[in-house]
Amino acid sequence: MPEGDSLHRAARALQVFVGERVAVETPHPQAASKQLAGPLDGRRLETAQAVGKNLLLGFEGGLVLRSHLRMRGRWQVRPRGSPHRGRPWLVLSSPTHEALLWNGPVLELTRGALLQLGPDILADPPDLAAMVANLRRVDRERELGDALLDQRLVAGIGNVWRAEALWHARVSPWCRLGDVSDEELEHVLAEAARLMRGALDDGRPERAVYRRAGRPCLHCGTPIRSRGQGDDNRTAYWCPVCQTGKEPAPP
Repeated sequence: MPEGDSLHRAARALQVFVGERVAVETPHPQAASKQLAGPLDGRRLETAQAVGKNLLLGFEGGLVLRSHLRMRGRWQVRPRGSPHRGRPWLVLSSPTHEALLWNGPVLELTRGALLQLGPDILADPPDLAAMVANLRRVDRERELGDALLDQRLVAGIGNVWRAEALWHARVSPWCRLGDVSDEELEHVLAEAARLMRGALDDGRPERAVYRRAGRPCLHCGTPIRSRGQGDDNRTAYWCPVCQTGKEPAPP
């Protein structure tokens, strides 16, 4: 699934359109049914920014197009007129470039309405104190690994960086929020910000535990474990020795 660093990378690529009047098309039938092209076609793109897992495109006149990539979506920016196969959800065209959105089922047009999101983990600098405060406002019995994926508390962390940040901070995803100190929460969040910023800036993401179930921990050699967590049953990965905290009950 695309996470916050992927969206920030897309926002960087889309900066070539900022200040340009863009042609807007929605070749995919599901996107065309949203009737987005008409209100946006020919308007000047004023901003392209990532907020958590959302990409917000601000057009003149106060119109904002929100894109969320869900599991398989991706943005592609390339010279205008380059050949492609298939029907993208959205195409933005300037005199020199075009941006294609593939498999992007969430497209919403608003007039600048603010999203109900927590602080962005990739803000510079990230507001770790506000994130910790948000985590302290929810149920103390909620598992930390589940809470980190709640975009209302912290925006931008997905399954990959949840697993990696917790492993680097030596904290189990199964810890209850009430059992984790503010210092431990801030450490986990700082690790998430560091890892995601590194992936954004140099494109070489670190993968110590994600999708490594059964393989040895890079620190202690203990086999990495995995199991679904939370209402969405997103797979958590962890080392049962290095990452301190209560283990989940057997399924």
